[in-house]
Amino acid sequence: MFIIDAHLDLSMNAMEWNRNLRLPVNEIRAREKGLTDKPDRGRGVVALPELRKGNIGLVVATQIARFVAPDNPLPGWFSPEQAWAQTQGQLAWYQAMEEAGEMVAITDLTSLDRHLAVWNNEKPNDQKPIGYILSLEGADSIVDTYYLQWAYEYGLRAVGPAHYGPGRYAQGTDATGKMTPLGHELLKEMERLNIILDATHLCDDSFWDAMDHFNGPVWASHNNCRALVDHNRQFSDEQIKELIARNAVIGGALDAWMMLPGWERGVSDPQAMNCSLEVMIDHLDHICQLAGNALHVGIGSDLDGAFGKEQCPYDLETIADLQKVATLLEKRGYSATDIENVMHGNWLRFLRNAWSK
Repeated sequence: MFIIDAHLDLSMNAMEWNRNLRLPVNEIRAREKGLTDKPDRGRGVVALPELRKGNIGLVVATQIARFVAPDNPLPGWFSPEQAWAQTQGQLAWYQAMEEAGEMVAITDLTSLDRHLAVWNNEKPNDQKPIGYILSLEGADSIVDTYYLQWAYEYGLRAVGPAHYGPGRYAQGTDATGKMTPLGHELLKEMERLNIILDATHLCDDSFWDAMDHFNGPVWASHNNCRALVDHNRQFSDEQIKELIARNAVIGGALDAWMMLPGWERGVSDPQAMNCSLEVMIDHLDHICQLAGNALHVGIGSDLDGAFGKEQCPYDLETIADLQKVATLLEKRGYSATDIENVMHGNWLRFLRNAWSK
C-alpha cells in the first residue's frame, strides 16, 4: 500500500549525521561501525532505497536549526543568522537529491497529482523519486518574518514554530509560556502565504495561543497521546479534540519514549519493554475513539530523528516495515477504507483541502 510519512529529518541525517541516504540502510550502518559520537550510530533505519522498498513515496521532510540564548543549555546556534545558514545547507542537500533524480519537491496540487501518477503506474519503484514536502521544525532560523517569503519561494510549505525548549517565536517541549509577539507576526505571515501550521512540539500555553491566533491549515506531523504517555510532549485529549475540530491530521510517532511510559533513554530495551508497532496503533486508536472516526490520524514516524533501532519498535528493522501497520490495523477491525486513510488518504485529503485555496 502507498504510504505517506509526515515527519522525517532527512537533511539532518545527511548533513549532521553524515549519512549518505542514497545507500541502503545496511551499508550506512556498516560505514558507522565503531562510531560513538551519536547514540544511534550503526542503528539507523531510514534511507531512500528503504523508502522505495516500503512504497513510502511521499514524505514531509524537515529543515531544523535551533537558536539558543546564552542561558539555554540545549544544543543549537548562537545567532538566528547562523541557524538560517544551517537550514540553507540542508536545503542545498534536498536540491542536490532532486538534481540526482532521487527526490522531487511537492509544493502544490499540480506537483502532487503528477507525483502520485508516477507512484501509481504499477512500475517498479527502483527509479522513482521520493516526493518531499518541505517543513521547518522550529522557526528560530527565520531571522525575521520577511524571510518566510523567501522560504516559501524555495518550497517551504509547513512550519512548526517551536522545537524543544524556549524559542524566538514560541515555547516548545519542556518549556512554558505563550507565543512571543514575533510569533504572532509569524502566524499572520504563515496565514497570508497559506503555510501549514505544525502544532507538534508547541507547549500547552503556546498551543492554545496559536489556536487563538491562526486561521489557516493545522496539522500535527508527529505526536502521540498524553492519556497513554503522561508527558508534555504528547497532546492532551482537549488538544486532540481541538485539532479534530480544525480538521487536522495527527501523525503517530515511533520514538519509544513517546510510545509507552517508563522508557529510560540509553537503558530501556524495545523488546524487553514490549515496544512494538502495536503500541503506535494504541495511540492512533485513542485519537480515533475521540474523533468517532479514522479521519484524523496518519503516520509521522520521526524515524532516525536522533534515535535508531535502540529506541524504536522491535518489529521494525527499517522504515520499509511501516507496511506492517496496515495488517495491524486490519487485525484491530479497521475497514479497508479506514486503513487506506491512515496509510495515506488522510494526509492527501488534508493537502488537497489546504492547497485548493
